[in-house]
Amino acid sequence: MLLIGPAGAGKTSVAKFWADHRRVPTAHISLDDVREWVRSGFADPQSGWNDNSEAQYRLARRTCGFAARNFLANGISCILDDAVFPDRPVVGLGGWKRHVGPGLLPVVLLPGLEIVLERNAERTGNRRLTDEEVARIHGRMAGWYGSGLPIIDNSQLDVPATARVLDDILARSIASPPKW
Repeated sequence: MLLIGPAGAGKTSVAKFWADHRRVPTAHISLDDVREWVRSGFADPQSGWNDNSEAQYRLARRTCGFAARNFLANGISCILDDAVFPDRPVVGLGGWKRHVGPGLLPVVLLPGLEIVLERNAERTGNRRLTDEEVARIHGRMAGWYGSGLPIIDNSQLDVPATARVLDDILARSIASPPKW
């Protein structure tokens, strides 16, 4: 499963909880955690998008894809999280499909803007973005509406309730695989 959403959507919190509470062994692979392995020459997301950050994210996605394929080959389910934009299909969703494989199930977490702004304000370090950047990212994520992907508005849901919705989406996708 690939959990998509803007900064502050709750992707990492939900992914960690979901992986911790499944009946089958499940790994949580966070793109941000892998990206932060780079210690020198670090492309800080607060400074915007440039060639260095593009290369760093591309490498992190390939690394996450390799890890996911390795876990899956050894019988361990995976949930990945990333802020994938609908207007960048080759880099985003298409890239994830190439890196992980055709069985990838993307799900979008898209709470209201006021919620992601509140959650982002609670962040620290380089994971906290400016309100303007969060609003810009949130606006771009609205492009997922009409895509056919499952979208969860978790504005009023806590982490366990959101994880239950993920369970329902997974069960439906097993019964009837989505076409995306």
